[in-house]
Amino acid sequence: MRTLISTAFVSLDGVVEAPGGEPGYRNSGWTFKGVDFVPEAFEIKGREQTEATAMLFGRVSYEAFSPVWPGMEEFAEYKPMPKYVVSTTLKSGDLVSGWGETSILRSLDEVAALKETEGGPIIMHGSATLNQNLSDAGLIDRYHLLVFPLLLGAGKRLFSGTDKDTQHLKLVEHEAYANGLQKNVFDVVR
Repeated sequence: MRTLISTAFVSLDGVVEAPGGEPGYRNSGWTFKGVDFVPEAFEIKGREQTEATAMLFGRVSYEAFSPVWPGMEEFAEYKPMPKYVVSTTLKSGDLVSGWGETSILRSLDEVAALKETEGGPIIMHGSATLNQNLSDAGLIDRYHLLVFPLLLGAGKRLFSGTDKDTQHLKLVEHEAYANGLQKNVFDVVR
């Protein structure tokens, strides 16, 4: 069974919306505002590229990343990886070319089936709504979280507000950095 890893930049109060400057959110670009850049805090981002064997996106994140990431040297190792986009509305003609094989999954059941295939870890960037749905369905195996020392209040959250049974996590890696960022890697306890 493949490991599904959710990786996110998250504020201390759980907001993941528009960390890179996406339009339409009042605190857009919060990862770059008032937080000093400390390169070692982002080491995990490079490691994710070398350890992952496939990528998973929700439609909104795919549409944000796909026009930009294929040409970025920082994400070169992701380029040839197979990509999967979970969407009920996306059509094959909407997919970008030159960014590796991309498949559209239409349901969480198809994500569950993908996890049952042979292969290594699947990494999911962004995709707040998909993250919430996959978490609620028990399909995420690990979280890579870079927690920023910010309280943003309103915004899309990493986790849903669904009333559900307690889900325990095991902290397997952590570090705090001089700029206040914290790296937290959690395995989901089953």
